[in-house]
Amino acid sequence: MHFFLKIGLSLIRMKNLSLLFAAFIFIVFCTVTIYLIEPDTFESLLTSFYFVMTTFSTVGYGDYSPVTGAGRLFTVLMYLLGIGLLGVVIGKIVDSFSIFRKRKEEGKLAYTNENHIIIVGWGKKTETAVEEVLSSDSFSEVVIIDTLPTSPIDVAINRVHYVQGDASEEETFTRANIKKAKSVIIFADDTIQVPSLRDAKTLTTAITVERLASHVHTTVEIMTKKQIPNFSHVKVDEFILSQETTSLLAVRSAMHQNVSTIVTQLISRSRGEDLFEAKVDPKWQTYGDAFHDLLASGATLIADRQQMDINRRLHEDIPSDAVLYVICNEDTHRKLITKSINHL
Repeated sequence: MHFFLKIGLSLIRMKNLSLLFAAFIFIVFCTVTIYLIEPDTFESLLTSFYFVMTTFSTVGYGDYSPVTGAGRLFTVLMYLLGIGLLGVVIGKIVDSFSIFRKRKEEGKLAYTNENHIIIVGWGKKTETAVEEVLSSDSFSEVVIIDTLPTSPIDVAINRVHYVQGDASEEETFTRANIKKAKSVIIFADDTIQVPSLRDAKTLTTAITVERLASHVHTTVEIMTKKQIPNFSHVKVDEFILSQETTSLLAVRSAMHQNVSTIVTQLISRSRGEDLFEAKVDPKWQTYGDAFHDLLASGATLIADRQQMDINRRLHEDIPSDAVLYVICNEDTHRKLITKSINHL
């Protein structure tokens, strides 16, 4: 008994790779040996392998069994050693899954996919943003960066990954695979009460993003408009003035009823008509060509990047770097995508 206990403890202390290699060697040894001892009983190595595995797993169907004394004695020794070895291997595999899930919950695993959206900072705004991404696109994945001890979102949601760490450190963004990300959203830290300090932390994070992946589209939330010049040396693609945007929307809603409802509908994919990007068709020469062609498809052209005066520039040629935006429903947008692919 002491002998088998000693062997069991030695197996448990073995490294996973060494244990798997030892199990493989032992199974091959048993398969070949029992076949050589009783070649008439076990017609092939495949049959002897089948017998060895059913014996190790204690299934024991009984369709194959040794008939000689040597074969039975070897089977007993094989069983005593094999069942312990297989049990340890299975235990190690179960432990590996548990460790993997624990590390994923703690945000210790690196993200390896591409074209994902990185969101810095957890809060109610992040939660809403994640829900919007998941509902808007059935393929996009989100990586959340924060210092929380465990993931704020259930790790069973495969399209959301959590990375724990300081957003001002390179190692954190490296684990988030920032160089292959599609975009980065940096929300202001709600735990900091002073607006200027919140913007200072956001600026530090933006500098880190710029240094590691300047090609990635970056959207930053800032608290006060006067802080924008401080971001002048950082390549931030878009700013969101949190307080000012809310105030302006509230005023417009008070002056013109339902304005806030319309704006919310346009920026959310939850219902009705939405705002989409439309690929430029090579056959379009002017904005007028694009406007009338899109209108016939059920979409309304409203802007080229930040320029929303398309209706007064229909006679102008579309520039090569144009980024057109339309208002339409999801079905129309899918048809436009299919149409643009067919024209390629």
